[in-house]
Amino acid sequence: MATLLAIGTGKGLFLATSTDGRRSWEVSGPHFPMTGVYAVAIDKRRGARLLAGMTSSHFGPSVATSDDLGASWQEPDHAPVAFPTDTGVSLGRVWQLTPAGADQPDVVWAGTEPSALFRSDDGGRSFALVRALWDHPHRGRWDAGFGGQAVHSVLPHPRDPSRMAVAMSTGGVYRTEDAGASWAPGNTGIRAYFLPDEWPEFGQCVHKIARDAGNPERLYAQNHHGVYRSDDDGRTWTSIAAGLPSDFGFPMVAHPSRSGTIYAFPLIADAQRYPVDHRCRVYRSTDAGGKWEPLTVGLPDGPFHPSVLRDAMCADDADPAGVYFGTRSGEVYASRDEGDSWSLVAAHLPDVLCVRAAAV
Repeated sequence: MATLLAIGTGKGLFLATSTDGRRSWEVSGPHFPMTGVYAVAIDKRRGARLLAGMTSSHFGPSVATSDDLGASWQEPDHAPVAFPTDTGVSLGRVWQLTPAGADQPDVVWAGTEPSALFRSDDGGRSFALVRALWDHPHRGRWDAGFGGQAVHSVLPHPRDPSRMAVAMSTGGVYRTEDAGASWAPGNTGIRAYFLPDEWPEFGQCVHKIARDAGNPERLYAQNHHGVYRSDDDGRTWTSIAAGLPSDFGFPMVAHPSRSGTIYAFPLIADAQRYPVDHRCRVYRSTDAGGKWEPLTVGLPDGPFHPSVLRDAMCADDADPAGVYFGTRSGEVYASRDEGDSWSLVAAHLPDVLCVRAAAV
């Protein structure tokens, strides 16, 4: 079985394939050259459909699909994701593409800038705005984070299709328990140090959330200062930052099958956003954030300055799981043993915006 690693960059999509157990990789691309590819999904409910959300400075944002592992792509003539005219806004970009569960084989979710959620019922070829979230009374007070105002995390509940959590910068976590008909903030316990009220109902700058594979009621969050765990599906949160060299960073990745195992990439906060101590280190916890360990074998051991963006770290669905991350200086690293050791997949790419991987 092969492993496919999709690498979205500031100048196109690159595809890396391994057929020898992730020991070596062949990299092809760029697909969609000179477009920013901010979102990629590998939808295995229908074989291995690839979805790419790209933004062209000339043509604007769009979503393309491929059913032959990138050999050919289909892009509709009409904009697949577009705001209705009555909203008075236009799409900035698609930040997230997330297939729903196996019980909804045609449903794909898209998180966008400005902050909104769209639903596709045809596998990602067309999308409709989820009006209840867009019309939420809080929306007028959602602000733009440094990267823009966007829904960047979409987590369908794997056992209950009526439940979902999304996260945005800034705004925080919002939840639905009625298939999107209504939404409520889920930020209790997440600190917003930059606001007069540091514990608001909403307004937190959540950078990324992830769902535990073995316990779907458990979520993890990387905040703008703060690393958290929720044991009640995002209603309340507790800090799990103790043991990390910094509570600032962007990605948060949950192991695809091992409950309690998560990965983060801490950065020096705010004004610098370099790796802590200028060292390349992934941090792993195997007890849901109780303790953390640095993972460095095979990673650069000299001064290291690039950051890792919120969607530029992922895990595949193999056993043992592969873990991957890409940097803003165009390097992509892979671990075939759940983070114990690493090797270089590609270098000298454009800045890496997102990565997704799966056994295909």
